[in-house]
Amino acid sequence: MPTKLKKTKSAGRFGARYGKRVRNKLVNVESKQRKKQKCPFCNKVGVKRLSKGIWKCSKCNKKFAGGTYYLE
Repeated sequence: MPTKLKKTKSAGRFGARYGKRVRNKLVNVESKQRKKQKCPFCNKVGVKRLSKGIWKCSKCNKKFAGGTYYLE
């Protein structure tokens, strides 16, 4: 019979290491940075993170620098 696993989201790759609080903070940051955000130029939701601080809007095709993890 299979055992029930905890829902650890993206921090599951660390297993039991680093403590629960640190892993929860990491999950919050990573879930924010991976969802599409509002473009400052066209005001539509479609901006994705390409790399650290580099963002691209899928609607107006603008590439710009912004926050490291998420736009504010």
